[in-house]
Amino acid sequence: MDNRRNPVLAESPLPHGLPDFASISDDDFLPAFGEAMATHLAEVESIATDPRPATFANTVEALELSGRDLARAGGMFFNLVGPDTNPQRNEISQQLSTLLTDHANTIAMDRRLFERISALHDRADELDLTEAQQRLLAKRYRESVRAGAGLGPDEQEQMRQISSRLAYLSTTFSQRILDDTNASAVLVDDVAQLDGLSAGQVAAARRAAADAGHESGYLLTLELPSSQAILTALTDRSVRQRVFDASISRCARGNDHDTRELVLEIVVLRARRARLLGYHDHAEYVIAEETAPNPAAVVELLAELTASALRAGGRELTRLNRFADEEIGAADLTYWLERERRAASAVPLDDFGDYCELDNVLQRGVFYAAGKLYGLRFIERTDLHGYHPDVRVWDVINEAGRSIGLFLGDFYARPSKRGGAWMNNIVDQSMVLSTQPIVVNVANLTKPDDGAPCLLTMDQLTTLFHEFGHALHGLLSAVDYPSQSGTSVPRDFVEFPSQVNEMWALHPDVLSQYARHHATGEPIPAALADAARDAAKTESAHSTIEYLAAAQLDLAWHRITADDTVDDVAQFERDALRAAGFTGDLIPPRYRSAYFNHIFGGGYSAGYYSYIWSEVLDAETEQWFLAEGGLLRDNGRRFAEATLSRGDSIDPLAAHETLIGRTPRIEPLLTRRGLVASEER
Repeated sequence: MDNRRNPVLAESPLPHGLPDFASISDDDFLPAFGEAMATHLAEVESIATDPRPATFANTVEALELSGRDLARAGGMFFNLVGPDTNPQRNEISQQLSTLLTDHANTIAMDRRLFERISALHDRADELDLTEAQQRLLAKRYRESVRAGAGLGPDEQEQMRQISSRLAYLSTTFSQRILDDTNASAVLVDDVAQLDGLSAGQVAAARRAAADAGHESGYLLTLELPSSQAILTALTDRSVRQRVFDASISRCARGNDHDTRELVLEIVVLRARRARLLGYHDHAEYVIAEETAPNPAAVVELLAELTASALRAGGRELTRLNRFADEEIGAADLTYWLERERRAASAVPLDDFGDYCELDNVLQRGVFYAAGKLYGLRFIERTDLHGYHPDVRVWDVINEAGRSIGLFLGDFYARPSKRGGAWMNNIVDQSMVLSTQPIVVNVANLTKPDDGAPCLLTMDQLTTLFHEFGHALHGLLSAVDYPSQSGTSVPRDFVEFPSQVNEMWALHPDVLSQYARHHATGEPIPAALADAARDAAKTESAHSTIEYLAAAQLDLAWHRITADDTVDDVAQFERDALRAAGFTGDLIPPRYRSAYFNHIFGGGYSAGYYSYIWSEVLDAETEQWFLAEGGLLRDNGRRFAEATLSRGDSIDPLAAHETLIGRTPRIEPLLTRRGLVASEER
C-alpha cells in the first residue's frame, strides 16, 4: 500500500481490493473525496479539450474509465453510512450529498464534453460499436440531457440549485428516519405483556432496553415498514396497539425528526426539475429511463392489481372477522392472519424456525442453491475483515477454481444501521478495468445471545434468499464497463433476479439440505416442510394491498406538477389513497409518506412500482425453471447468460423474452398472489 496517499485512495493489497477498513479513519474521508474529485475533474478536462475528433474510445470510454479514485472512495464510504453510521459519518454524508451532486453536474453540463458526446450520438448508426457500447453512448447522452446540458445558462443554474438541494434533503430525510425509528421504540415494563414472543425475542428486548439506558423493562424496536413482524405474535392487544401507533406515527410527531416539510419541498423541487427538462411531472421523467413504456402503463398495471387485491381483501376480511369473532382493528389484522394461517395448517408451524438456523441456511441453503445452479463455492475468509466486527467475508470460487469476487454478509441489527435489507457493491466488476466485484448483503436480524442460535422466520428466510439474488447479479456480472455491471439496470428490472432467487428458499431440493433442527441436527419432518410450502403459497391480500397502496402513493406524489400546491402531507396521502380505491383505514401503506425512505431518501422515487413490475417477469421465470427441471446447472447457466452476467450491456426485457420464449403475461402473478377468486381459477 502506498502510505503517502490518503488511506481511502491508496490501492488495497487485500484480495480484489477489499478496503483495509481498520487503517481508515472517518477523518480521512472528506480529504479523500476532495482529492478524488479534483483528480476526476482534471481527467474530464483532458477529455473535453482533446484536439482530436471525438471517438467512442477518446470520449465515451475515456469518460467511463475516469474517476477511479472517486469510485473507490464512494464504494467505501457509502457502504459504511448505511449499515454503521455515527454522527461524524452523518455530517460527512450531508456535506458529500451536495459536493458530489455539484461535481456530477459540473461534468454533465460541460458544454465541450456534451458537444463531443452529441456528435457521436448523432452518428451512432455509422459507428462500429458493440451493443454494450451503443447502450453506453446512448446512456451518456441521455444523462447529460437529463442533467440540463442542453439548457440555457439560467435554466442550468436552476438545475444546479435544485439538484444540490434535493441531494441535501434526501440525505436529511434518511437520517431523520433512523433517528425517529430508534426514538419510537416501545418500552414494556411487564414481561407478561410480551406473551407470544420467543425466549430469544424477549432476551433481545431486554438487551435493547439496557443498551438504551433503561434499568428495567423491555424495548420493542421498530422495523422500517408500517407492519411490524412482532404484531403477529404478541397476544396483548394493548401492546400491539402501542407498537402499531408508534410505527405509523414515525417522523410525523412534530419533533426534531419530523420529515413532512422535507416531503413537501422534495416533491415540489422534483416537479420543477421535470418541467425544466420538458417532462409533465417527475413520474414521466423517471419512467422515461425504465423498462415500462410510460406512466400510463404503470397506472394501468397498478389499477388492475389494486382492483383484484381489494376484492380479495374484502373476502379475506370477511373470513377473518368470522374467525376472530371480534372486531378487528388495524393493529390486530396481522395477528389474526397468523392465527388463521396456523389453524388452517394440518401441521403446527410454530417449530419451523427451529430448522432455520442462520448459518445452516446460508451454507446449506443459499450457497448450496448457488452451487447447484451457477457452479459457485463460498469459502469463508476469517483472515479478512469488514467494516464492523459482525461482518463476515467469503471468497467466491467458480467451477474453474478461480476467485471471481468477495461476498460480505452483515446480518444483525444495531442502532447505527438503517432499517430493512439491501445489497451494495464496494467494487464493481469490469473486464476493461480488470476488477472483480465485492458485494455486501445487509439485513436486520436480531442478534442472539452468545451461544444461542439465530433462528429465521419464514419472512426472514425469504429475505435472505432475495438479497442474495441481488448479490448473484453482482457476483456473476461479466461486462466490459463498470457502469453496466451487475445491478446497474433499469430500476423496474433490478428486483427481478432477486425475486427469482426467492423460489429456492422452500424448494424441496434446497430445504432438505439446510433444514436441520438447531439443537438435535434432525432433518425437518416431511409434514412440516410441506406445511411450510403450503403456507408460503398462500399470499395474504393484506400484504398485496399494503404494497400496492405504497406504490400508488409514490406515483401520486410524483405526478404533482410544478403548478400544483400541496401543504398538508397527511391530507394529500388520504386523498391519494382514496382516489386509488383504498377507502379503509385497516391496512396502511407499507410505508407512509413521512417514513417512505425508498422514494424520499433512496432511489425509488416514482419507481416503487418496480417490485410488482419485476414480479410479473419473476412469476413467468419461476414457471420456466420448474418446467425445465428446476435446480439444474444448465438452467442456471442459461439464466446467468441471459440476465445475471449481462447487467445493462443488453436490453434486459428482450433477453428475458428470448429466455422464456414469449412476452411475459400477468396471469401467473395474479394466481401466485391469490388475486383470482377460487371460482375463477
